[in-house]
Amino acid sequence: MDNLFSNNTPKSEIDNRLKLFKNKMKENGIQAALIVQNVDLFYFAGTIQQAHLFVPSEGEPILLATKDLKRAESESTLERVVFLKSSKEIPSLLKENGYDFPEILGMELDVLPVNLFFGYRKLFKETRFLDISPLIRSIRAVKTPYEIGKIKKAARLADEVFDTVQVHLKAGITEVDFAGKIEAEARKRGHQGIVRMRMWGGELFYGHIMTGPSAAVPSFLASPTGGTGVSPAIAQSAGFKIIVPHEPVLVDYAFVHDGYISDQTRIFCIGSISSQLHQAHYTMLELQEYIKRVALPGVTGAELYDLALDFVREHEVEKYFMGSGNRRIRFIGHGVGLELDEYPFLAKGQQIVLKEGMTLALEPKLIYPGKGVVGIENTHAVTKNGLEQFGKFKEDITFLNHT
Repeated sequence: MDNLFSNNTPKSEIDNRLKLFKNKMKENGIQAALIVQNVDLFYFAGTIQQAHLFVPSEGEPILLATKDLKRAESESTLERVVFLKSSKEIPSLLKENGYDFPEILGMELDVLPVNLFFGYRKLFKETRFLDISPLIRSIRAVKTPYEIGKIKKAARLADEVFDTVQVHLKAGITEVDFAGKIEAEARKRGHQGIVRMRMWGGELFYGHIMTGPSAAVPSFLASPTGGTGVSPAIAQSAGFKIIVPHEPVLVDYAFVHDGYISDQTRIFCIGSISSQLHQAHYTMLELQEYIKRVALPGVTGAELYDLALDFVREHEVEKYFMGSGNRRIRFIGHGVGLELDEYPFLAKGQQIVLKEGMTLALEPKLIYPGKGVVGIENTHAVTKNGLEQFGKFKEDITFLNHT
């Protein structure tokens, strides 16, 4: 099959990722890894076709593709791609291709279902299994210029989508009606429609659009904002609330370009807004600029979270910061890349150290029950001078005069 796309992951990217991963495995005494999760397959093999990627710490990897072999061959730059009829044939297929059975085998145990794990354990009876997810996530956390270029493009496209809000935001329509119009604008620009998360039970459709009090309704998601959703079956984001003037309209959408995510938030309003909410929004803009300056390589996520807490206490808005009451989320930012919840986390107790090339979404927000949500979110790269912001759309509240 000829290549279907011109945007396949370059061979140099795949080769470098595998080199880093093999070094990590050697450092941790892991002889081989068996990768099965879609995003990790895409990262290391350039395809999400149904497959198993076997990576020895020494020697060439092999992709065992079940569906679809021809497409996997077209999308991946790996030299060894073979057909796998059933997972039961993995041991024999590895033996046929000259691979030894590892004494220690790494798998993504943070996301691998237990029943599947039991099946792999039967296939490799003499093998000890270790979790390689932290190793994979630490490698993926630091982006190459190629990856940063993808995320920057996603941010530019997100800016374009924000620019269409003034066309579609009207009083009298429902949140979900408005959301559909904005999602269509994103889709026309190539948004893949899926926002991937690694967290168990984590689900997101584009992001969150909510207005006024509904934005302060908590949800199951590890997010400062919630929303009613259209039913208890989704329980987040846009619902059937009617949009009215003088309420903050939160547009917190992730744009995904070629798999890579830029997570951004802007606030809009039809007419005017209370001075309390407007001032609160400016306070979050000030907090963003402060964290951008101090988020330097070598600083931990916990240190940045503590600095943010000191800031909101000084400005007397702590009770509304990232939630309200006992529903508060104890972070101010998270890594982004191929998934929305990558390393690092700017959160309470998180000791992951920032490194140049990491990309993260910084999202200081204030949640006022019964009134709404204000604040900001932008995706950034960690540089030696602090955070480099990608999104350029205006950050103050955008006030619209029409109804």
